[in-house]
Amino acid sequence: MEIETIWLSEYGRESSIPAPVSRMMAAFAADFRDDLDVNLGVGYVNENTIPRSLVEEALREVLADPRKYRMALNYGGPHGSANLIESIRRFHLERGLGGLTPEVLGRNQIVIGPNGATSLLEGIAQTVAPGIVVTADPVYYIYSNYLRRMGFEICAVPEDENGLDVDRLEVRLRALGRRRSEVRCFYVVTISNPTCSILTTQRRRRLVEIATRLSREQKRKVPVFFDTAYENLIHDPAVGKPQSGLLFDELGIVYEIGTLSKILAPALRIGYLIGPDGPFLRAMVQKTSDAGFSAPLVTQEIASYLLDRHVAGQIERVNSGYREKATKTRQWIDRSLGRALAGCTGGSAGFYFYLTFRQLETHEASPLFRFLSRTTGDAAVDGPAGARKPRVAYIPGEFCVYPQGELVELGKRQLRLSYGFEELSRIDRAVALMGEAVSYAEASGPS
Repeated sequence: MEIETIWLSEYGRESSIPAPVSRMMAAFAADFRDDLDVNLGVGYVNENTIPRSLVEEALREVLADPRKYRMALNYGGPHGSANLIESIRRFHLERGLGGLTPEVLGRNQIVIGPNGATSLLEGIAQTVAPGIVVTADPVYYIYSNYLRRMGFEICAVPEDENGLDVDRLEVRLRALGRRRSEVRCFYVVTISNPTCSILTTQRRRRLVEIATRLSREQKRKVPVFFDTAYENLIHDPAVGKPQSGLLFDELGIVYEIGTLSKILAPALRIGYLIGPDGPFLRAMVQKTSDAGFSAPLVTQEIASYLLDRHVAGQIERVNSGYREKATKTRQWIDRSLGRALAGCTGGSAGFYFYLTFRQLETHEASPLFRFLSRTTGDAAVDGPAGARKPRVAYIPGEFCVYPQGELVELGKRQLRLSYGFEELSRIDRAVALMGEAVSYAEASGPS
């Protein structure tokens, strides 16, 4: 008698098939050689930006002061540590983040997610009714894939150098006609992943105005979620700091998702949501409780301690390091790849460059990709079996653009390159190898 497999939900069935990026990166990681291969695809922070000694100090001080940091090794509450919430509030005010004022923060709440900013994004997808999510194209592929598996439809609006193109958004909403009733929310990464374009203050204001107008038309609140994951990593001194979308909120529809992963340490798993109280926020708090009461309380208290005492110097060190890496990586891109490129964005914030080639394709079947993954089948290029030549991983643009969007063909000639994780000497070598791959691809002809 044949026994059927476990019955899965629709989400379970969709999730049982790895997303393309997950599959590709897993294959690369399976036999990754730390001393030889270079990973420009992974979106990890640089190890040298993580303040190990300060984290050690914070843990020691937190455990030594049980009056301030109560029950730090026990369960926490679903709203998050009161210490951390107050530290985040001061952090925003003292650094002038987004131009937020005591009045604006006073009419909004701060809640801590159960497991970093990603857990808050998951919570949004579980608490907002399925429908249409408006976002920018290229998309944040990890979250857009998750939204699709959760039953949402993506309306991906192309961006330009200033972020999501709000004029095209207006056109797209008019074209939806009666289907505007299916729009559930807007989701925008303010420093785009993958392109690192910076959503300007004007665009943020317009986006809130558009959502406000749609909310009034539909007689229901249509929220705007600004994902500010890279907002503290605007490291180019020539670039101004945009204002927060919370400043333009009239209806109580704007929420910001923040994280301390990029400036402190991803392993602390601190993500937070700033926004107005109401049924949605209370549902998010319950979601945190359902996931395990709260993020680990001890890491919340460590983060609070670091924000109160060391964050200014830490951010300066982090941004100084990424600024140097961005400047040198751009020089190497121009040196080795410039002749083949039609465009390059990024380098002012975050830790990605997004490259567009004039003619060469970048997908997994392309000569460029096969050269860098050493899968051409030519031993002179790949190296002998069991001793392949150095490999370079990147994220192909076909994974970054929405599959049913306007940029599919363009995405075949694009890629995301991360200068965050690897050290400078390895990035230099990797970009030089990419230059060799360009020459190989040009000699190989069309994919």
